[in-house]
Amino acid sequence: MTDKTLSVALVQHSNSSDVSHNIEKTIQGVREAANEGAKLIVLQELHRSLYFCQTEDTDCFDLAETIPGPSTDMFGNLAKELGVVIVLSLFEKRAVGIYHNTAVVVDSDGSIAGKYRKMHIPDDPGFYEKFYFTPGDLGFQPIQTSVGKLGVLVCWDQWFPEAARLMAMAGADLLIYPTAIGWDPRDDEAEQKRQLDAWVISQRAHAVANGLPVISCNRVGHESDPSSQSEGIQFWGNSFIAGPQGEILAHAGDEDDQILQFDVSLSRSESVRRIWPFMRDRRIDHYGDLLKIYRD
Repeated sequence: MTDKTLSVALVQHSNSSDVSHNIEKTIQGVREAANEGAKLIVLQELHRSLYFCQTEDTDCFDLAETIPGPSTDMFGNLAKELGVVIVLSLFEKRAVGIYHNTAVVVDSDGSIAGKYRKMHIPDDPGFYEKFYFTPGDLGFQPIQTSVGKLGVLVCWDQWFPEAARLMAMAGADLLIYPTAIGWDPRDDEAEQKRQLDAWVISQRAHAVANGLPVISCNRVGHESDPSSQSEGIQFWGNSFIAGPQGEILAHAGDEDDQILQFDVSLSRSESVRRIWPFMRDRRIDHYGDLLKIYRD
């Protein structure tokens, strides 16, 4: 079997209230990754701004933009210039009163290859996303690009094995998770470790169960709670790339801006699925109860 590899990079960085500054930081990261040979570059969730979902504030809807729009134009031109595929994460204004948390893939020719609207929307202290985002309606469909079929999901989706499985069943070559997740600074060190370990383990499990590489790009840095009702969020970074047996191929730190890059073998997925044929042995004739919320 001929080995097919893809040079992948993640752009992990902190954000500020200055959107222009954040965009410049992201563009610089994309250029640096491309200069190092990356052909697929993944950005973190809602990379243009602070993570505004810590509070419910109608003024934050002003951050939303259309797709196509300013960001897809800007990063489309950048992708074409550099000859790379870029996974963006945008606050989409679909219509008046309808907004989505949307990942957009721009191909190496600058065109929009496709988009994915976040399906699972959290509503927890500090993560009030249901106030802002309408649940996605595009389903779990990989996006065909010049570097392969990308199974793009977003943050909270990473906890749901069903989402990863459906992307794999539709022929995804990789699973990709732009992310914004962090600690409550009031949590003790042991609790913080449990949360981080659970986050990594869950996504590595998706790699194992589906025989696919997983790419997870998180942000870093402390972001204050505008309402002062909490101590904000310390985004924990730890962006990583895992292989199809869950092996960690590259792993970023928890504090610093970082470009994480690795040459991922896409051919290994077939080799792994030959020795661990989970797809073959699925008993779909007995999985009907998965369509229920709970088995009473």
